[in-house]
Amino acid sequence: MLPYLNLGPIGLPTAPLIYLLGVWLALFAVDRAARRLGQAPEPIYGVAAAMLLGGFVGARLVFVALYWSSFDDNLLGIVWPLTSGYHAAGGVVIGLAAGFFYGRWRRLALWPALDALAPGLIVFLMAVSLADFLGGAGYGSLTAMPWGINQFGVRRHAVQLYEVAAGLAALGVWWAATSPRLAGRPGRPALLAVAVYAAGRLFVDAFKETTPLTSGGFHVVQIVALALVLLMFLMLARPSLR
Repeated sequence: MLPYLNLGPIGLPTAPLIYLLGVWLALFAVDRAARRLGQAPEPIYGVAAAMLLGGFVGARLVFVALYWSSFDDNLLGIVWPLTSGYHAAGGVVIGLAAGFFYGRWRRLALWPALDALAPGLIVFLMAVSLADFLGGAGYGSLTAMPWGINQFGVRRHAVQLYEVAAGLAALGVWWAATSPRLAGRPGRPALLAVAVYAAGRLFVDAFKETTPLTSGGFHVVQIVALALVLLMFLMLARPSLR
């Protein structure tokens, strides 16, 4: 664990640094993916940037709206500090909406655009997992396995690194699906990549200690991941995507 990067007398939190690096790598991945698919990178890059910016602003605004009583006496607190206070689900919804409407404005075809955006999304999710690993958040359950890591004085599953491995597997599948030898209809690379990543998260989340639970004790992430896997395979089974 490395929650802070010490540079002389200054201690920089590693999680925000990894988030910033993840944003840059995600945009770079989108640019390279568009070029690999023979698409103009600029509009795809714009969609990704709109999603990231919309997600960041949206997550903050939804959090402020939900906890307005904490901000009504200090309006400056809405915009500073920005080190905490975000609503992940709200950010995802608003980010997706921002990307969708930007893509409609640029008149982008849906499936080719999703193929180019998929690697960037996975890279960013991998960065989030790596930030959790360095910062100590999202830790795994106790284990006696030799590949466990010492965290908080006990040995735990390195679930954050498992999530990174799931992302690498998804990127590998996307790369193979976009190769000239295996290239199919637009949309297949994105659907396959999301299916593999969701399947990985479905498995990995069983070893996560801090995962949100439903009132019945079921893992929320596993429910979402299972739904995504089923949805991706149903869409892949459509004749238009075979």
